[in-house]
Amino acid sequence: MKNVSKIIPCYAADTSGVCSALYELGGLTVVHDASGCNSTYSTHDEPRWYDVRSKIYISAMTELDMVLGNDEKFISDVVSAAHDQEPEFISICGSPMPMMTGFDYDAVAYEIGQRSGIKTIPLHTNGTRSYIEGASEAFVEIIKAYAEETEKTKNGVNVLGLTPLDFPLGADRDIKKWLDENGFKCICTLAMGCTVDDVRKMAGAALNLVVSHSGLAAAEYMKEQFGIPYVCGVPFGKGFSKKLADHMISVITDSDSFSPFVLPCDGFPDADTIIIGESITSGSLAAALWSDMKITAKPLCTLPSHRFFTRHSAEDIYAEEDIEAYLKETAPKTVIADPLYKYILPKETKLITLPHFAFSGRCFAKDMHSLINREIKEYFK
Repeated sequence: MKNVSKIIPCYAADTSGVCSALYELGGLTVVHDASGCNSTYSTHDEPRWYDVRSKIYISAMTELDMVLGNDEKFISDVVSAAHDQEPEFISICGSPMPMMTGFDYDAVAYEIGQRSGIKTIPLHTNGTRSYIEGASEAFVEIIKAYAEETEKTKNGVNVLGLTPLDFPLGADRDIKKWLDENGFKCICTLAMGCTVDDVRKMAGAALNLVVSHSGLAAAEYMKEQFGIPYVCGVPFGKGFSKKLADHMISVITDSDSFSPFVLPCDGFPDADTIIIGESITSGSLAAALWSDMKITAKPLCTLPSHRFFTRHSAEDIYAEEDIEAYLKETAPKTVIADPLYKYILPKETKLITLPHFAFSGRCFAKDMHSLINREIKEYFK
């Protein structure tokens, strides 16, 4: 049977991506799913739940509701909760069950918006895709709903794709500090450490910095809608952080020479070190290892990615058996990945652990460290 995870876990689902992307924005997020599933989306896949609460609800659908298509119960419950909670907006998304029985998110969102008088955003998740797809749609839709044309801010930067599924808590503060040190004005860090008011100002940026694939669709939308160029990369290490900042300045100065990528983010074809994970973070780490330590590495993107980041790797390696076969065939000397990948590595391969919350959840959360604008030699000896 193909695509069965027997040893390693799967990545967080698209529904969790929605909950994470919208967590801090003051909205009411409702997941259409059975009672009890809220813990999966809002606790297991969300480290902020223990310190900062968010209005994330579950519809508590029953078998009878599904069989009879009782959408009225969902609509009336959401409207009632919205009147009690008075959220900034409402977002609705779903799990595999409404996908199998059929559920019209757009029509239901319209009806909820009409009855509640609150902006309601439909997000078309089904729980079978990764968090990348859910967060991507959520970021695009929240920008569509709130970003307003405004006067441009000199060296203003939005950070897109920032969630604790890919970054340790506090990463937003580290990036803001790095931006400030390099002469940039941070407008919005979507979506850690930001508010809806920050989203309203996003169109005033001179540049968007995309730090994970979850933010790429939003960057492309803002380039088309507001003419804002974007650069992909995470300021890991010291050397690559400086290169990334210089590239951002050059794009702001001459947007006609728009280039979203900073070489060598796609890694090195003959490298004997492989970095497993999300494409932009893995590619940026490969670039940082070369800039700071002259270590050649290449990313193995086991999640949706831009082809730029997989030119020196393999395409569409998502299934456990395919990842294991690829690693066996390439026999890398070193793999940098979440600790749970150790169970499918070749015996002779060294593992340098880099916990990924979207993969192993809270298991290794205490071992997650920020590499943003920091010396990385101590982590990758």
